[in-house]
Amino acid sequence: MKLALNGATTMKASLATDIRAASEAGFDYLEIWAAKLREFLRSHTTTELKKLFKQSGVLPYSINSIERVTFRKDQERDSLHLECEELCRIAAALDCPYIVVVPGPLPTGATEEDVIAESIRALAELADIADRHEVALAFEFLGQTSCSVQTLELADEIVKRVNRPGVGLVLDSFHFYAGRSRIASIDALDPDRLFIFHINDAEDLPRERLEDRHRLLPGLGILPLGEIATALKRIGYDRVVSVEIFRPEYWELDPVELAREARSATIRALGLE
Repeated sequence: MKLALNGATTMKASLATDIRAASEAGFDYLEIWAAKLREFLRSHTTTELKKLFKQSGVLPYSINSIERVTFRKDQERDSLHLECEELCRIAAALDCPYIVVVPGPLPTGATEEDVIAESIRALAELADIADRHEVALAFEFLGQTSCSVQTLELADEIVKRVNRPGVGLVLDSFHFYAGRSRIASIDALDPDRLFIFHINDAEDLPRERLEDRHRLLPGLGILPLGEIATALKRIGYDRVVSVEIFRPEYWELDPVELAREARSATIRALGLE
């Protein structure tokens, strides 16, 4: 598997710094944080960005992310579609294969079938846009109870029902654990539907208390990373493992040193040494 650095891990660094950090640390790919992308493009062009990637030897893997793609009010859907169009156009120009899309909060009284139907509708509409740009959508469930899609099993059911090659999944180890997903749900996956594996660890807290700020470098917490990695190997997943950590203390560190430690920790956690 190839390794990627996610721009959330180095949140306070610029996109140009992320590219340099990923390159100097030895990562193969970078997941681009969308806010950093927009800031970069305020004073630079996509052509300049593509050149920066080429010079670094690092490839763009995804743009993170479009939030709350489901259960938007009717008047908000136009802005959602415009955002998708914007990011897909940029991704295509960069030869970046994926846009990460995230479900919205769970409305009061919504049933699982409501969630499935709404998710299928929203993903199909966004996929129509992405297909025009030859970009794929990576659907990321969130383990917190406020999210409408909390488990890998439900996310996979949605993606299967969408039934489009340009719509797949993100498996994030933090959300996998927080939402009580099961290893059996990995074994049930078609690896072609899994576009991205986000790796991270977490503090030893009750699942219901876990927040993104409790994430840690792989191997420093209590997540069952070995079991998850073994299951992914069993199904033949061989795409990208990306380090995504939203920890404020880490954001104060030197981005290059943090990237180096993140890569080393991931290699150790996955037994790739």
